[in-house]
Amino acid sequence: MPVLKLLLITGVGSFLAMERFDILGEDARKHLNTMVFFVFTPALVYSNLAETLTFKSMLMLWFMPINALLTLIIGTALGWLLIKITKIPHKLHGLVLGCCSTGNLGLLPLVIVPAVCKESGNLFGAADVCYRNAMAYASLSIAIGTIYTWTYTYNLIRIYSCNSSIVNKVDDSTENPLSAPKSDPEDISKCSTGPLVVAGDKNQNKDNAHTLDIEYTMSDGKEKVAETEKFMKCLRTFAAKLNLKKVLTPSTVGTIIGMIIGITPPFRKVLVGDGAPLRVVQDSTTMVGDAAISVMTLLVGANLLKGLKGSGIRLRSIVGIIVIRNIASPMAGVGIIRGAAHFGLIHHNPLYQFALLLQFALPPAVAISTFTQLFGAGEGECSVIMLATYAFATVSLTLWSTFFMWLVQ
Repeated sequence: MPVLKLLLITGVGSFLAMERFDILGEDARKHLNTMVFFVFTPALVYSNLAETLTFKSMLMLWFMPINALLTLIIGTALGWLLIKITKIPHKLHGLVLGCCSTGNLGLLPLVIVPAVCKESGNLFGAADVCYRNAMAYASLSIAIGTIYTWTYTYNLIRIYSCNSSIVNKVDDSTENPLSAPKSDPEDISKCSTGPLVVAGDKNQNKDNAHTLDIEYTMSDGKEKVAETEKFMKCLRTFAAKLNLKKVLTPSTVGTIIGMIIGITPPFRKVLVGDGAPLRVVQDSTTMVGDAAISVMTLLVGANLLKGLKGSGIRLRSIVGIIVIRNIASPMAGVGIIRGAAHFGLIHHNPLYQFALLLQFALPPAVAISTFTQLFGAGEGECSVIMLATYAFATVSLTLWSTFFMWLVQ
């Protein structure tokens, strides 16, 4: 039933995005995506973590970030094998690796895990307690997925798309040196990582080259830079390379604030609970966050409509991604979670184990399509992959969810 509900709302989103109606057209999707990114999702993550998370429960959830990281590692390894076997073009390597490694850790757990608790005869205890815990697991999954997607998948697609554009320009200039095109500043800006290094700035390049040295001299070659100054310089360079603006998204900030309020008793007493003096702030934030699920699901359906137009990607590549995301990865997840439970790494909470297992069975993250649009590499191929994987996921998620619920009893 949760998967069927998701499918129905997704279908409505696709229907509203048709050119005949154009309710969820390009501009509307852009504005809704902005609202989801800056308003709905942070409010949802904050409100649920502040209400359900405590210091004790946070210690019990330590394995979830590691579990999500394992999905990335396994998916990347399997995706690399797929590239070698099917000989996928170089320009699509980042797209294929991203689709194989990065699941939709935001929307789908948020829809499926809490919805399971509302079903009659659920296996996870009282519906209200189950629902609160499920929302906490799903909210934490959103934050983890956002961090991994913007640090790993974003740079993966950026690197391969930029390398492909460089290779294409070199090939063009080799064939016809006299008519070789000049470098496009827009392409260079797309390939950059923000405040890392400005092209052509030799002084800044020299600074970055010497940043991590234990000791170095100033311009006269005699005076040594103070230890504190060197440490701060290293810290600034690390922050620039990490691109904290991409990591500290509104969802991540909402997660941090929600965790602080949840695990700090004075803050929690002021904001959370029927007797809290500022409970109206918490209730208002919850109302705003509740809109995230329906809007995000509608946007997924609207974006999947692009896949009906087709692309030049080979069928065997699409089938390989489907097999990796919907068959091989969940099977690996079963072994990992059962092994972790056997050795006492995770507590024997059926709902928690179900949420961990579900992370291995999710279709690719929707944000990947945003990255392909940003770098202009594989947009059509990404739309077809998304349509195929999500269509198959309507069946595979139902089967795997049923199996996972039986497994964790």
